Amino acid sequence: MNGTAPPLLEARGIAKYFGAITALHDVNFHVGRGEVLGVVGDNGAGKSTLMKILSGLYQPSEGELVLDGRPVRFASPKEARRAGIEMVYQDFALAGNMPIYENIYMGREPGIKLGPLTIIDHKKAREMARSHLDNLHINVKSVDQNTEDLSGGQRQAVAIARATAFHAQLVIMDEPTAALAIKEVGKVLDLIRRLKDHGVAVIIISHRMDDIFYCCDRVIALYQGTNFAESPLAATSRNEVIGWIMGTKGHTESLAHDRLQ
Repeated sequence: MNGTAPPLLEARGIAKYFGAITALHDVNFHVGRGEVLGVVGDNGAGKSTLMKILSGLYQPSEGELVLDGRPVRFASPKEARRAGIEMVYQDFALAGNMPIYENIYMGREPGIKLGPLTIIDHKKAREMARSHLDNLHINVKSVDQNTEDLSGGQRQAVAIARATAFHAQLVIMDEPTAALAIKEVGKVLDLIRRLKDHGVAVIIISHRMDDIFYCCDRVIALYQGTNFAESPLAATSRNEVIGWIMGTKGHTESLAHDRLQ
């Protein structure tokens, strides 16, 4: 994001309460078009709760979201998707016994509407899926392959393809490489970086510093449910970010080294 362009999405003073438990309080951040933002924090820092608010699964108890300069409030994930915000979950959420093309367009299939029913145009769906996968440089043998027959990296790629098939502005990914073999991690991270070329913003939740420093432009750290630190990747280091996760600013070199031993 350049210095004059407004953010795609802003979170202003977000808080989330579950009864007497405060999961988030006064969280502020922004992400620009075509920017990859890393979100880090220890378990219980509030990362997943924040992402569920952005994707419409939860509603904030306080604060507001601003999309394209306009305040928004999502009552459901369906409303967030309509606004161009998609979530890719750690378990991919794919139907293993269905082919790739049906997974990509599930619930939004091309075809003819007859009242509440849709007569699906499978030929068109296959063509659209093939074109979309090619556009993202995702290689599969056939769009008719069942997703259960794909590798972990291929399934993650299909999940990303599904999230971006309907003009997504922002894709949120929860630990996108956690379930992948080492040899597949780079392919998925390269795919995430290619989304920038399509103007898609990406938010990545990850505990893997290699992932954050490979494909993110900027990183923010949450600690005990609120902002702790943030920086462009070029202006920080792995050890400093690990210190933020621990709730420490300054003198992070030795603290991070101790934690990694």
